[in-house]
Amino acid sequence: MNPIAGILLIALGSIGAASFYVPFKKVKSWAWESYWIVQGVAAWLIAPWLLAYFAIPDGNLLHLLSQAPLKAKLWAMFFGALWGVGGLTFGLSIRYLGVALGQSIALGFCAAFGTLIPPIVAGGKLFTTSAGILTIVGVIICIAGIATIGYAGSLKNKGLSEEERRQAVKEFALKKGLIIAIFAGVMSACFSFGLEAGKPIGDLAIGDIFKTNPLFHDNPILIFILFGGFITNLIYCLFLNIKNGTIRDYVTGGGGVILNNILFTFLAGFLWFMQFQFFGMGKSKLPHSMIPFAWSILMALNISFSNIWGIILKEWKGAKRKTLIILWVGIVILILSTFIVSIKT
Repeated sequence: MNPIAGILLIALGSIGAASFYVPFKKVKSWAWESYWIVQGVAAWLIAPWLLAYFAIPDGNLLHLLSQAPLKAKLWAMFFGALWGVGGLTFGLSIRYLGVALGQSIALGFCAAFGTLIPPIVAGGKLFTTSAGILTIVGVIICIAGIATIGYAGSLKNKGLSEEERRQAVKEFALKKGLIIAIFAGVMSACFSFGLEAGKPIGDLAIGDIFKTNPLFHDNPILIFILFGGFITNLIYCLFLNIKNGTIRDYVTGGGGVILNNILFTFLAGFLWFMQFQFFGMGKSKLPHSMIPFAWSILMALNISFSNIWGIILKEWKGAKRKTLIILWVGIVILILSTFIVSIKT
């Protein structure tokens, strides 16, 4: 076991996760629902199958999946479908709040609930053990961090003209964005439940029959989780395509526009997928006592890197110094909470 290597691998995935929305800025003419589902084809269908195929020795992926317990596959898809709702609204939160603010709030809730709910479901005693109390304290601190960042967003909204708001985030809408980001964070935590439900699939992969490198324990599980998420996103995006008359996006604009959009949406999709590819690899390097901490580490690093992108993209340009100080205080509180909910000594 090598915890430093594990954290560095998770950090690589976080860089991909924090960066995935950037290529969308190069997409031309397409509506949000069009480029969102196309990146989903890359992130939730192509990438998991491709990486799992190369991860399982001797091309035995299909054999492995046929031997995996049906219950584990169905539960992984179920939680994936629930996560898909969170992933869908996660994209909307970034659309209305920007990369930095949207990801900070959504991922803060995701970190808290992704750590809090599993022990509740498992019958853990949160109010009678030190670990349980620390978990609750961490969630409270997480909410405090979210409130602080939300307050910073409110100050920014009041301090900028309408034109300045649109320059920073084209479709900025604070109230709508905050509601969506909170819901997205809660539902996105279902991804961690899907990984737990699909654990028998990963255990089979690294067992004596298929002898897969433990680095790739999660790869076959991701196929089912992400397929569930793809279905929910596909239904909603096609609904919007029909409702908004944007179904034509996929065939209009000329070959150059279509090729450009496919390239950048696929780049976004593969960047997004990298967070869970490297998360699974990094988790396999952690000591057993640190594995419950992995989800919080991923969320904390995602928050950190997303805010770096927010600064680079000048989403907070024009905000007063006081607003920026409050923002960074909220970010520090939020990151702190993701580590506190992981301390279970």
